[in-house]
Amino acid sequence: MRLLAGFLLLFLVACGDNSTSTTSTPAPVPSPQAVPELSESERLNAWLDEQYEEQLDFSPQTRSVLGDRTDYDRLNDQTLAAAERNLQWLRESVATMEADFDYAALTDDGKLSYDMWAYSLQQAERAAPYQNYGYIFGRGGPQSSLPSFMISFHRVETVADLDAYVSRLREFDRVLGELMERTRLQVEAGIRQPRFGYEFALAEIDRVTSGVPFNTDDDSPNSPVWVDLQGKVEGLVDNNLLDDDRAQEYLAEAREILAGEVLAAYEEVRLWLEQDMDNAAAESQGVWSLPDGENYYNQRLALMTTLDLSADEIHNIGLSEVARLQAEMEAVKNQTGFDGTLQEFFVFVREDEQFYYPNTDEGRQEYLDINNEYLDAIHARLPEFFGRLPKAPLVVRRVESFREQPGAAQHYRQGAPDGSRPGVFYSHMSDMSTLARWQIEDIAYHEGNPGHHMQISIQQELTDVPRFRTQYRTTAYTEGWGLYAEWLAKEMGGFQDPYSEFGRLSGEIWRAIRLVVDTGIHSKRWTEEQAVQYFLDNSAIPEGAVRSEVKRYFANPGQATAYKIGMMNFQQARANAEEALGDAFDVRAFHDVVLGAGAVPMPMMHARVERWINDTLAAN
Repeated sequence: MRLLAGFLLLFLVACGDNSTSTTSTPAPVPSPQAVPELSESERLNAWLDEQYEEQLDFSPQTRSVLGDRTDYDRLNDQTLAAAERNLQWLRESVATMEADFDYAALTDDGKLSYDMWAYSLQQAERAAPYQNYGYIFGRGGPQSSLPSFMISFHRVETVADLDAYVSRLREFDRVLGELMERTRLQVEAGIRQPRFGYEFALAEIDRVTSGVPFNTDDDSPNSPVWVDLQGKVEGLVDNNLLDDDRAQEYLAEAREILAGEVLAAYEEVRLWLEQDMDNAAAESQGVWSLPDGENYYNQRLALMTTLDLSADEIHNIGLSEVARLQAEMEAVKNQTGFDGTLQEFFVFVREDEQFYYPNTDEGRQEYLDINNEYLDAIHARLPEFFGRLPKAPLVVRRVESFREQPGAAQHYRQGAPDGSRPGVFYSHMSDMSTLARWQIEDIAYHEGNPGHHMQISIQQELTDVPRFRTQYRTTAYTEGWGLYAEWLAKEMGGFQDPYSEFGRLSGEIWRAIRLVVDTGIHSKRWTEEQAVQYFLDNSAIPEGAVRSEVKRYFANPGQATAYKIGMMNFQQARANAEEALGDAFDVRAFHDVVLGAGAVPMPMMHARVERWINDTLAAN
């Protein structure tokens, strides 16, 4: 803000310069205006915005996700040296903040911004010893995320955008090469992903590199990247921004890049995966098998939950919640009139054909249509439960074919902060037998409204906080809110059908099972089959989805624990507020307080709610 005030003052002086005037009487010089003194919180906010702008320089791809075309022709530097530079920059930034700002002089919200910036460094320092532990070329790795990024986030509205697109294609081999080097360093250190990760990556490489221009068989379809690029070039031609001849020159250049250096980079990755796959353990193992694996898992749990909970504590919370939820599922089973045990009911709803759409294009469209019906109905109820409402639109789509996996988790991808790109709820639909009808309503509320789309859109649209807080994510908050939203949707009028209510309970027990299974795999040394069997014994989730889920837990340790832990913290914060405020409790105000700060760590969320409770009590 001081920079802006200084700029405006210079602008006024320049406009008053009459050096070119023919009059002999000089124009009066206006008295300088007093520049308002910034408060400590305003000064911190301005400084944090400057810092975040600097931090974005480390990730051109993040800028693109945010709708910013700065460095639009570059992809991220994926070297370990770049990661260390980023960490060192953050160390220096936090040290400057601690030296230059008076914490005691900040408002409560200013203190929250200060604490979050410092917290980001604390987590980065704790993760630093394990910065090369994450499995790189597994399911959803760079082999598929790079083309997905280009398709989803690199918009082409001008010829300059197209130039940047082609430049980014030239960066593929560099990025894949940097990540291959990190992968080789991993295996030298004794870090290998389970064998299925290799298989997933190889299958994704096949899907990305099949078809034109990677191969030119007469019957080859166009590859997904090629379809995307052709569509973006045609858009420029249709808008008279590019003539046909120049368009063909761009396509020829891109085709040469894709069929040459990009394909060669993919083939190098493919060859390495094929050769190293035999070195992976025959049975999938948790991270307990990695060097310093126990401490690595503890770091992951703290990162994902934002709390200091041990693996045993999380495991036991899961066991308790599974037992509680099964009792509620028993009651719903009885409502349906099913004559049998709960486990028999699990098998019935898991296997009976009436609970699935046909594995056809018509069945997939029906699935999308019913999702939209549920989301439209809940959208109409939002003003009764929220003061803040999202401005960004939401769409429901099938996952792109090259990254689609049977039974893989449905997911949300954020829109652009300026509303130029909608939020997208993606569904893997290659195998409709993994998408039970009784799960549809529950998942729609989690991924759409009042879940991820609402929370992330509102966060991105905040205007009274430093910009980094509009993009800051903690998994416990984000995924915990998604699960809380499923529970809230029942209060909002959802889940009228008992099978859908069973689906809601199935969604919650799914996340409770994750507490047991994730800790079982990585702390208690469960096998893959042990994890699958526990899941099947305690839920009605289709076996294909269960097996896909369990593989996900092996590949991404700790992440699955964030959902239920986060949800329980939101529920506890609300229960505390309801008890303290009694008749003065306003659910709309509560949700606005929770959503109005961004995705903060759980302790900071509780502290914010407690301040609101105290303020409300004082006002009444």
